[in-house]
Amino acid sequence: MSISKPTPETDAVLVEATCETLEMIIQPRDRDLGGGSMVKRILPFHKRRSVGPFVFFDHFGPTDAPPGAGMDVRPHPHIGLATVTYLFEGAIAHKDTVGSDLVVRPGAVNWMTAGKGIVHSERTPPKERATGQRMHGIQTWVALPVSHENMEPDFKHHPAETIPAFELGGAQMHLIAGQAWGHVSPVEFPHPIWYLAGEAPGGAIFDIPADAADERAIYIAAGTAQVGSQTLEAGQMGILNEHCDVRVKAEAGAKFMLAGGAPYPEKRLIEWNFVASSPEILEAARNDWAASAASGWEGTRFTLPEGEDEFIPYP
Repeated sequence: MSISKPTPETDAVLVEATCETLEMIIQPRDRDLGGGSMVKRILPFHKRRSVGPFVFFDHFGPTDAPPGAGMDVRPHPHIGLATVTYLFEGAIAHKDTVGSDLVVRPGAVNWMTAGKGIVHSERTPPKERATGQRMHGIQTWVALPVSHENMEPDFKHHPAETIPAFELGGAQMHLIAGQAWGHVSPVEFPHPIWYLAGEAPGGAIFDIPADAADERAIYIAAGTAQVGSQTLEAGQMGILNEHCDVRVKAEAGAKFMLAGGAPYPEKRLIEWNFVASSPEILEAARNDWAASAASGWEGTRFTLPEGEDEFIPYP
């Protein structure tokens, strides 16, 4: 086995492909979302743009917000993707232009399908803003198939009790999307997908089968885990080799995500908050966002969620 040491230029560990090793280890890059709100950015990565349909992967927290402080992500647009927020701790108030206005909490799933265009905001709920709260979670973008890029926008909230939960070698698993270990998620997505959250309060040992998904990755959100013959630390994503069953040994207290699915035959482009299969689609969205703001959101492609009067301009 040969391992190349990661550098600031590569931010990855490339390994010889065997069933005992990972195809790649992606290191987190710190990103400021504005106002000092920092996240760990995993995908996209220059050597690995996606894993299955997952084209964007951010890890925020764990952080403690004092009373009076909180998250205020102003309304902004999306196209060509579905966003999903999964929380280990904390709460986020979500509002969008299809009329959704609710709070997501740990274990529940907010699945927002942008399609041809949606606008949403994410803020700390009033109760948690008053008392302060600890925030820890994952936000991902899942690219839509080309056949669904221009679909009508949609939003589905799945309460925690509707998400399949099961024990796997000592880990407490929650199946966010797709099928795994005999369970099926209620989340609907028009493309093969595989997405789970796991916690190992007392440690866990389990195998990820080669046929779980065409492309598979494990992300360590807290603690450490041995994956094959390698150890992953918090903040690292390991890309699993195809055609290999992989054993995971998670330490006590570890939290992790499993993500993947079938890759798309077409390349996906990302610009700002937009995902598309062509530069022309991106350009139209960029121009329409600017035109919508200039026209006061009346009779335009994009509008603002009810009760919102702020927005994030195109950078």
